[in-house]
Amino acid sequence: MNLLSVSTVYWSRAQFALTAGFHWIFVPITIGLGLIMAVMETMYVRTGDVKWKNVSKFWQKIFAINFAIGVATGIIMEFQFGTNWSNYSWFVGDIFGAPLAIEGILAFFMEATFISIMIFGWNRVGKKMHLASTWLVFTGVTLSAFWILVANAWMQHPVGMAFNPDTVRNEMVDFWAVIFSPVAYNKFLHAVFSCWAISAGFVVGVSSWYLLKKRHEDFALKSIKVGALVGLVAFVMLAVTGDGSAYEVSQKQPMKLAAMEGLYEGKEGAGLVAIGMLNPAKQDYNDEVDPFIFKLEIPKLLSFLGYRNMNAFVPGIKDLVDGGYTLQDGSTALSFEERKARGKIAIQALADYQTAKEEKRDADAAGYEIILKENYAHFGYGYLETGEELIPHVPLTFYSFRLMVIIGCYSILFFAILLYFIYRKNIRNPRWLQYVALWSIPLPIIAGQLGWLVTEIGRQPWTIQDILPIQVAVSAVSPGNIIISFIIFAVLSTGMLIAEVTIIVKQIKKGPDAVAEKEA
Repeated sequence: MNLLSVSTVYWSRAQFALTAGFHWIFVPITIGLGLIMAVMETMYVRTGDVKWKNVSKFWQKIFAINFAIGVATGIIMEFQFGTNWSNYSWFVGDIFGAPLAIEGILAFFMEATFISIMIFGWNRVGKKMHLASTWLVFTGVTLSAFWILVANAWMQHPVGMAFNPDTVRNEMVDFWAVIFSPVAYNKFLHAVFSCWAISAGFVVGVSSWYLLKKRHEDFALKSIKVGALVGLVAFVMLAVTGDGSAYEVSQKQPMKLAAMEGLYEGKEGAGLVAIGMLNPAKQDYNDEVDPFIFKLEIPKLLSFLGYRNMNAFVPGIKDLVDGGYTLQDGSTALSFEERKARGKIAIQALADYQTAKEEKRDADAAGYEIILKENYAHFGYGYLETGEELIPHVPLTFYSFRLMVIIGCYSILFFAILLYFIYRKNIRNPRWLQYVALWSIPLPIIAGQLGWLVTEIGRQPWTIQDILPIQVAVSAVSPGNIIISFIIFAVLSTGMLIAEVTIIVKQIKKGPDAVAEKEA
């Protein structure tokens, strides 16, 4: 690989990471606030208490600001599939594009239709119609997340497709297999609960600021009650769906699991590393250096979580590169070199098929197509040079995963204590808890970003698992052009983030509108 292609790959990845990272700041707050404000408005319709209407209207303003910025960053991100990742778009666009198209046609259309009623329809439509529009907006933003996460899950575990050697494209043959993949629904549920958690932390933190300032205390208490309950449910469900996601990773992406655990040598009854520090002297997967300076391990838990068997063998990085261990179906795992050889056979068979087709040697073409299908599962390995390329960045994956889990455990404890004070004590009194809530606002956001780091860094070097490595997926664009667009996007995204924070802070300082009407 020459310097030009290295730079193109590096800057294309950096640009997508930049835009995706900014986008994921806005999306979770949009989805989570959609639920919270819908619950608040439901309380207003059920009780007739106009104060709940006041609470709901305030958070809907915050939602609208965040929604607008989120749409802008999402559009920027999706354009890159055609500019920086055109080979990827050509190779799998027939499949990857379908969920994104449905998201735009169905989910985003629903959001755009009903958000105007939700924002401007107060006192113009009936209570129940307005409440329905709010719930439909929440449904729309959640469906948007669903279709995007289906597309992402397919990249992690490609199913429901067949490769067409005539067009050199993967084509969808089973739509339902794509959307009902276990990877897809686990990823969707985990991501959506993450959004709820992030928004709950935001709502509770802002409301605690009002209590500290002794302003709008009734509004703040109502917001905290809803936010704390949503937050506790969200973080508990994150633990449940996180287990499901980790199980799918162990089955479909064992190298990612090995990197998450810093596991170099596979073992039966493998323990889960609760706390540990990686040894920076560990430079080669095949050396004799201990991968840890220290670690605290929960015995056999990794085997149980990954394979539902406390004595199951969990392959490490060395096993996954060198092969030779026994798979769950009783077969022997292939080494990287064996998969690379089969990948090159598949690539060559594709070239021979196309030549035979051009020369109208249909019998030969049929034979090459058979060879291609037999080896297609290893297609992407034919573009790699060494087994080390299969190994993601272990320290980044390992520490990101643990910090995410630590924040999650902290948040469960925090929201449980908060609910205790809300329903058993006087939440106005423990000012320390209000300060904790305020300064905890960034933690769920950080945890969400770390989760995506584990997901995406952990699956390197693949854009499509086992089929398309990143260096083959990029466009033939000069690094200079990508660097220029990277700088432009960095400035625009930072500007939009600053603008949103400024507007939201002003709105928070202003506070909710005074209740100017009395209702039964």
